[in-house]
Amino acid sequence: MIYGVGTDICDVRRIRASLERHGERFAQKILSEPEFATWRTRSQRWPERGVRYLATRFSAKEAFSKAIGLGMTMPMTWRACEVGKLPSGQPTIVLHGALKDWFEAKGLSAHLSVTDETDYAASFCVVEFLNKNGL
Repeated sequence: MIYGVGTDICDVRRIRASLERHGERFAQKILSEPEFATWRTRSQRWPERGVRYLATRFSAKEAFSKAIGLGMTMPMTWRACEVGKLPSGQPTIVLHGALKDWFEAKGLSAHLSVTDETDYAASFCVVEFLNKNGL
């Protein structure tokens, strides 16, 4: 049973402008530690790839926050929600701290899709109940 659906489109140019204005501090606000390490590596090799990585993570976290119905209010925070990837390359949501506890207590599971083009990053997230009865 579906708990919620979220979608987001992010203007990559806006993310680039925020990075130019605030530097690494902006990325540190949005990204978990593992994401930040990946962002830094990608940014050093090819800055545009780093910008797109950050934009897709921003978009994915926004879509997830909409799917769970919290927006960016506690326990949902940028850094408590991480976008990981399965061995197949499929993106997945990895949660931490109070957000993880809240999500698991509700018996939820998330499915995520992300994409990016030159100027935009987009994400779609479906959150469902793990059991068929939907608490």
